[in-house]
Amino acid sequence: MNNIEQMQNDPPLRAVRTFEAFARHGGVNSAARELDVSPSAISHQLRLLEEFLGQSLTSRQGRNLILTDEGREYYRAIRSAFAVLRSATEHVREQSATRQVTISLIPMFGINLFIPRLGEFLAENPAVDVNVTYANHRSYPSDAADISIRFGTGHWPGYHSEPLMSGGVTAWCSPSFKALHGRIDTPQALVELPLLHDEERGTWMAWLQSVGVRHPTALQGLLFEDGQLALTAALNGLGCALLREPLVTPLRDRGELIKLFDHGLDDGRAYYLCRRADGELSREGLNLYSWIKRVLLT
Repeated sequence: MNNIEQMQNDPPLRAVRTFEAFARHGGVNSAARELDVSPSAISHQLRLLEEFLGQSLTSRQGRNLILTDEGREYYRAIRSAFAVLRSATEHVREQSATRQVTISLIPMFGINLFIPRLGEFLAENPAVDVNVTYANHRSYPSDAADISIRFGTGHWPGYHSEPLMSGGVTAWCSPSFKALHGRIDTPQALVELPLLHDEERGTWMAWLQSVGVRHPTALQGLLFEDGQLALTAALNGLGCALLREPLVTPLRDRGELIKLFDHGLDDGRAYYLCRRADGELSREGLNLYSWIKRVLLT
């Protein structure tokens, strides 16, 4: 496809932007105020988009324009793209402030270890703005943060990584769960209890095998997308979870979690402190990077 053909197939971006504003606000006048154009200009752009798509995206109800079923479907399809554009634009604008540092991290690590200690860093560096985002382990290469705390084997192309927290997972439950199910004296007893699974059920299988437990070939129990969800379920008495002790030490100390057995399973994965290999951290970024190593390294 040549450039001319490509341009003919590209949607009219001004009209798409106009439609997104109209659909988000639910009215022509509100969209016109946001885009600083006249209501008639909004209507004109909507007609252009409808002609390009060959679909009626709006219909008239009395004096008002409303979305058709096709219009609602199209808005659902494009609104996430506009949200990403707005977020990226805001991120770039914010980065112009020289004292901002962005860090992305796994929810489990961020909620239970990083954020509870973050006040210490801010007290030492009151002028630094810290922007905290989620690190999605399924799309690490797209991470645009200055610093990231990741979970895995430590090998990510384009990144320098240092081990931050390693060690095996051990079995934990809430006091209410233990009170409900009575004494849990041996790992074998866990086979008959609700088990909470983080991403997949193989970790519990491996843990039980590592302590010589006879168990069914398929373990049942709630399956969660990440460790933070599994931890929350454990805190609410829904079952036993495999957790890394440094991440739940405060919960243990407050009596919210009980470690059932000392045996840990090390699956070769750990938490790593990462930075991009192709760029230099700002002074503020280096301060945060060094603080994490000094305070959170376990």
